[in-house]
Amino acid sequence: MTTPRLGTILIYARNPERTAAFYQRYFGFEPDTDVVEGLITLASPSGGARLVIHQAARTVKLGQVGVKLVFDVEDIEAFKEKSAALGLHFGATHQADGYTFANAKDPDKNSVSISSRVFRGVGGEGSR
Repeated sequence: MTTPRLGTILIYARNPERTAAFYQRYFGFEPDTDVVEGLITLASPSGGARLVIHQAARTVKLGQVGVKLVFDVEDIEAFKEKSAALGLHFGATHQADGYTFANAKDPDKNSVSISSRVFRGVGGEGSR
């Protein structure tokens, strides 16, 4: 039996098209398939988990802090500058144990972060 791997992160959104556009514009995700049953599937050209954007029911409370999407970014400051030019402003850059990170919110107030943690260590190799 193989070990399961995380393949999809489902994000509930009030406006799925707007949320999909956010992840396409700022993080380079691309549509993986046509919209099927109201679900928008996005994939990163560099691999990793797919994002599936799903229409949120009116009763769903969005923007809780239970989940944060963390994107691996080697040069945090350069990414923040690029994102700001496109309209996404991250908060302060925080120093941690050998890496830096910064936080923002998507259109539905979900937490997103950019982190250089995976790049710390010898030769750009790091561990999560």
